[in-house]
Amino acid sequence: MQAEINPQDRFKSEGYVVIEGLFGPQEVEVLRDHFMDLRTEARPGDFAGVDPGNADPLKRYPRMIHMHRWDKKSFDWAIDSRINHWLTQFLGQEPFMVQTMLYYKPAGARGQALHQDNTYLRAQPGNCCAAWLALDDCDLENGCMQVVPGTQDLPILCTVKADTTQSFTDVTVPLPEGKSPVPVIMKAGDVLFFNGSVIHGSFPNTSADRFRRALIGHYITGESTKVAEFYHPAYHMDGSLVQLEVSDQGGKCGVWVDDQGQVGVEMVDPEAHDLEVRHE
Repeated sequence: MQAEINPQDRFKSEGYVVIEGLFGPQEVEVLRDHFMDLRTEARPGDFAGVDPGNADPLKRYPRMIHMHRWDKKSFDWAIDSRINHWLTQFLGQEPFMVQTMLYYKPAGARGQALHQDNTYLRAQPGNCCAAWLALDDCDLENGCMQVVPGTQDLPILCTVKADTTQSFTDVTVPLPEGKSPVPVIMKAGDVLFFNGSVIHGSFPNTSADRFRRALIGHYITGESTKVAEFYHPAYHMDGSLVQLEVSDQGGKCGVWVDDQGQVGVEMVDPEAHDLEVRHE
C-alpha cells in the first residue's frame, strides 16, 4: 500500500494541495449566504457593477475584489488561524495578506484561461500564494479549478492571446508538450492552496443551474518587501498593517524552448516576444 504524501511534501513537489473540510458546512453556508446578499445591491468599494438583464452570466454575477477593505467578514476570513496555519506550514513563515476575491460563476459562465498569479501580484522577493475556499461542490460540470502539477518553480511566463469564448480573461500561458492541466475536484469547505508560479485556471460552468462559488485570499511570502500597487495595503495575519514598497513591473518573461531534447524556459524581452507572436 502506497503511503499518503503529507500536505507539506505535496505542496513542495507539486505546488498545490487541497486541505479537505477545513471549513465546516455551517461556516460555508453562512459565507455563501453572506456573499449572495452582498451581490444583490451596490456596496461602497464594490465597483464591478451588476447588470441583471445581461445575457452574460458573469455580468449578472460579476466577481468581487478586495472585499476585505470594506467587509469585516471577508477580512476576518482572510486572516483566519486555519488558513494562517497551513500557509505558514507551506511557506516556512507567516505570510502577508494582500487580496480577497469572490467568484460566483453561475451556470453558463465562462472559465478562466491558464495563468500564473505572480504575473499580477509581482511579489519581490519570494512569491505569492492563494487560499481558494470552495463554497459549492466543484466538479467538471460546474467549472472546477484546473492546475498544472510541477510548475511551482517556473519564472513568470510570457502570455499569449486566450480564447475568450471559453475564458473571461483574454491572455493565457502556453504549455509545452508533455504538460497538461488536471481538474481539482472539491467539496464545499475544502481549501486549495497553491503558489503564485503554478499554472492554473478553470473550466466553463456547463451545468444547467449550479453555481460554483469560491472565496479566495491572496498572500505573499513573509520575506517579500514589495508587491504591485493594486495590492496595497498589505496586512500581517493578526490584522495589523505592514508597510511594503511597490514592486517593479515589466522585466523579462519566460518562453518554452527545446534545449537539446529537453523542455526548458528561456527568459526574453516581453516586447520582442509580443512582436514574434503577432507575426506567427
